Amino acid sequence: MRPYQPKRILVTGGGGFLGSHLCERLLDKGYEVICVDNFFSGSKNNIAHLLKNRNFELIRHDIIHPLYVEVDEIYNLACPASPIHYQYNPIKTVKTNVIGSINMLGLAKRIRAKILQASTSEVYGNPEKHPQDESYWGNVNPIGPRSCYDEGKRCAETLFFDYHRQNNVRIKVIRIFNTYGPRMHPKDGRVISNLIIQALTNQPLTVYGDGSQTRSFCYVDDMIDGMMRMMETSDEITGPINLGNPEEISILKLAELILKMCKSRSKIIFLPLPKDDPIRRRPDISLAKRILDWEPKISIEEGIEKTIAYFKSIL
Repeated sequence: MRPYQPKRILVTGGGGFLGSHLCERLLDKGYEVICVDNFFSGSKNNIAHLLKNRNFELIRHDIIHPLYVEVDEIYNLACPASPIHYQYNPIKTVKTNVIGSINMLGLAKRIRAKILQASTSEVYGNPEKHPQDESYWGNVNPIGPRSCYDEGKRCAETLFFDYHRQNNVRIKVIRIFNTYGPRMHPKDGRVISNLIIQALTNQPLTVYGDGSQTRSFCYVDDMIDGMMRMMETSDEITGPINLGNPEEISILKLAELILKMCKSRSKIIFLPLPKDDPIRRRPDISLAKRILDWEPKISIEEGIEKTIAYFKSIL
């Protein structure tokens, strides 16, 4: 660390849904924050309120190209995370995960910074083990339409651990399960944003398959708490560590809950299940509880209420 305070922190993908909340929280702690984003899936609106903060700096940059800055810590969040966005240009998605990770790890190596990788539950693929713990190697299709993201994130984890073993880079790897809340992109195709917008505009709510597939949804504030706790752990703790909400809900029940909370007149319609869409997804967060003293605190009802209020404000 530099011989003066405050700590300076780089957030790649800082204009995105998670990244903007993280930038905000880091600034609240008094840190200097450098936000890097190419705004492919992020938005300047997410960080507009931060631009007047003297501790906040924005750099428009794509991490598949090298970046030269001096920081103490790096949160590597840069990558489109919804199928609509990461499948739009799958080769670019792979480049962001692989070349982008190499560039950020190279930066961390040069400046001796600690670096956290925002990996994903998608590394488990369509899991044959339930719930998923960190020892599970996954069931991933390497050549399907989701592979650019799933395998890209898996390769990024490989790179992080090889840089750690070979070059003593201080790494932290978290696997993020479904997260939701204000500042989600309204057209990202994710289930909660889709259903809320459909309900608020009295369109039919689209449920894929028969709706019996399950997900576990974590509110954004809880997720940011977990990420920051992971970064603050000692260098011996590398992860990977699951971060998510272990409470499971079927997509059909989620749609019914959103209909009720939006007081919507919409109907539910059923469409074919997308290829390689996981049937069940639920994190085992035993490690996070033990190592980070972390678990989600915000209920699905409370989180959905706040997310509905956000989408009402932007529609």
